[in-house]
Amino acid sequence: MQPDAGVLVAALALPFVAAPLVPVLFRVLGQRVAFFAATVAAGSFGLLATQYGAHGAVQLPWIPSLGVTLTLYVDGLALLIGFLASGVGVLVFTYSYGYMAHEHGHVKYYATLLAFMGSMLGVAFAADLLALFVFWELTSVTSFLLIGHHQREADSQYAARKSMLITVAGGLFMLAGFLVLAFASGDTAAGRTFVLIGTSDSLIANGEAVREALRAAGLFVPALALVAVGAVTKSAQAPFHVWLPNAMEAPTPVSAFLHSATMVKAGVYLVGRFRPLFVPDLPAVPEWTLLLATLGLVSMTITAILAVGATDIKELLAYSTASHLGLIIAGYGLAGAEALELGAETGAFHIFNHAVFKATLFLVAGIVAHEAHTRKISELGGLRKDLPIVAGITGIAALGMAGVPPFNGFWSKELLFETTYYVATANGGWFWLYPAIAVFGSVFTFLYSLKFLSLFFGDRPEALADVDVHRPPLSMLAPPALLAGIAIVAGVVPQVAIDAIVQSAFEASVPVGVEAHSLKLSIPKLFSFTPYLGMSLLTIALGAVAYPFYDRLHAGVRRARAVPYTSPNRYYDSLTEGANGVSRRVAIAVHGGAFRTYAAPLLLATATITLAGYAAAGTISVEGVGALPSAPLALVLGVAVVGALAVARAPSHIAGVLTLSILGFMVAIVYILANAPDLALTQLVIETLVLVIFLLVLDKLPAYYGEIRSRARTVADAALASLVGFTVFATVIIATSAQPDGPIFEYFLARAGVPAEHGPVFADYGGGSNVVNVILVDFRAFDTLGEISVVAMAALSVLTLIGMRAQTDAGVENPEVTEGEEGAAVADGGTPDGSSAGDRNGGDAR
Repeated sequence: MQPDAGVLVAALALPFVAAPLVPVLFRVLGQRVAFFAATVAAGSFGLLATQYGAHGAVQLPWIPSLGVTLTLYVDGLALLIGFLASGVGVLVFTYSYGYMAHEHGHVKYYATLLAFMGSMLGVAFAADLLALFVFWELTSVTSFLLIGHHQREADSQYAARKSMLITVAGGLFMLAGFLVLAFASGDTAAGRTFVLIGTSDSLIANGEAVREALRAAGLFVPALALVAVGAVTKSAQAPFHVWLPNAMEAPTPVSAFLHSATMVKAGVYLVGRFRPLFVPDLPAVPEWTLLLATLGLVSMTITAILAVGATDIKELLAYSTASHLGLIIAGYGLAGAEALELGAETGAFHIFNHAVFKATLFLVAGIVAHEAHTRKISELGGLRKDLPIVAGITGIAALGMAGVPPFNGFWSKELLFETTYYVATANGGWFWLYPAIAVFGSVFTFLYSLKFLSLFFGDRPEALADVDVHRPPLSMLAPPALLAGIAIVAGVVPQVAIDAIVQSAFEASVPVGVEAHSLKLSIPKLFSFTPYLGMSLLTIALGAVAYPFYDRLHAGVRRARAVPYTSPNRYYDSLTEGANGVSRRVAIAVHGGAFRTYAAPLLLATATITLAGYAAAGTISVEGVGALPSAPLALVLGVAVVGALAVARAPSHIAGVLTLSILGFMVAIVYILANAPDLALTQLVIETLVLVIFLLVLDKLPAYYGEIRSRARTVADAALASLVGFTVFATVIIATSAQPDGPIFEYFLARAGVPAEHGPVFADYGGGSNVVNVILVDFRAFDTLGEISVVAMAALSVLTLIGMRAQTDAGVENPEVTEGEEGAAVADGGTPDGSSAGDRNGGDAR
């Protein structure tokens, strides 16, 4: 079945259209606007459901002049991410009705969350690289706003900036990788394209030719690494995992939506989508596996260990999320003669399983914090008696996260063990580290999963002695209960989830030309012992033995994190603090309040770049100078030079204005000598008006002229002025060096007049037959625009002079105030006169 373009566009556009309506609807519905947002999410889910079973691409014109189209592609993987974004969105919006009741900023919260959902749907279905990048960055921007929801809190601001810097920086690396891939596609028979998948000329359809072109240019590994950086930063893989725990400053529904089911899934989705392009059907282990499988397994283990050292339930879940995303990336990364399909199975199935059990646990964490008024693990316990239903929901989700059979997380982790085992047996040697690391990291996953579940068992700690914990509202209880129901079905009858979405999703990540087998999983398979089932049992056994020592392991992890120079956070903070210091010093130096400070670097850079461009293009030549000027023109130019020198030496405003006007009048005479009386008249009128206005306001200007400058500054200013003057001179010479074959007026006269005699040139191209009108409106449009610009600049000069009337002679009385002191005042948030922004606005500057 071919996808419907209208339905796809409607599903993507619906959240973006609904987001601007939130402010208006909130005035009418109040907090019930949460149900409006849930309805929008349900609408997108329903529209996508109509495309269930569809497979193919639709193309919509976007930038036809550049050959860029908006290509949307539907397959199992896109639908899996789309269903998660919209389906979990329905539950999160419903949950928010109860959770956000006593929060602030509802309008911004719901509008931004809707925009984020639309952005994530765009990531899922975009099949061309440019559209994918646009939606990718939109997820970063909207997540920045959501993480920083409590915008007046320092921790929230820090978390939002951190996530933004890391994910956007990774996105720029990814964009560079996209451009490399588009460049490589130009060497294929299909030609250069930005379309990734879905058409006959797409990158994946011509994957072999693209890979050959990349290897021939030595760009295969750089392209792979650039795309991988974008994926691992978004999915919080080591060492870029540091932003995810801080992001837990966001409201819990945001954490459940962005950091378990959707945004962090964008990175692993990217890996799954690009897998057919970078993984050839070769017996050798490709670079793809060496990079991504290794990185995924290492990240999975490191973040699982960090989760054991967590002190906050959301911090534990954050590190857990990074760990399970590492599992997914490792699954997609594992590839070789025996694992081309198994890795894709692992990635697709665990995307589904992780979204279900982790969204459940985040919502549970919100309930616990909402009812117990704390998120500290040491202050929580024994909640089963107060929250029995929540305890049951947590048991299903936590055991799935731990990989205990027959809960849902067990099946996809079992596929990971199977894939690592086959890669190790096929390649031997140090590849046996893959299954060993997978088991080692999974032991810590088992430990922190049981720790989260233990919040509901044992005795209540003293911190909860006086806390009245009661059942949460239905709007907060129903969403995790529904997710837990899905988790238990996927665990007990995994084939239901496989047949519904996982099979088609994993087929989308199999290399071109490889036929995917039908995945079959069921509980009876547990009774057939295999090496990878033994790995699962070993994980559980080691976890059960180690759990009594959890507190010691927790303390050991905390001590290890305190070792200097071992935490990526330290390097991030040092880098950002250093950049802040540099920016403050630059601000003081640059924003000094003096026009010269702003103009000099701009003029220097412009002149340097212009002359460098002329030199590189070889356009500067003495041949363009032409013949010497005539005697009248030479006389006029000589007077202009004398006037320019007089302006530079003028001791007062009056002398400066009068001598400056000499230059303007000389320009008018040049126009007269060049047979351009209209330009001469315009120049004379403007010059006269400006001169008169200057003379009228001279008595309102400060009495002193200029300022005392050092010899070094005078020499620097003279050098800069000479450079700018030479640049203008060179530009004029180059612009006028080309000589037309004949006067331009002959062309117009030959085609003017009656169309029957001279042809319909003016009528067809100018829309009229009057030669004067057409020349002025069409052929001389730039000249007319230039004249308009002259008038506009004159008007700005007049406005500036009028505004100067309100200024005093304070500069005369205090000429000793230096530019540096003035700049320091401005950089510190004040004004040159010493008042602060808050004083001027009557209070807090914010």
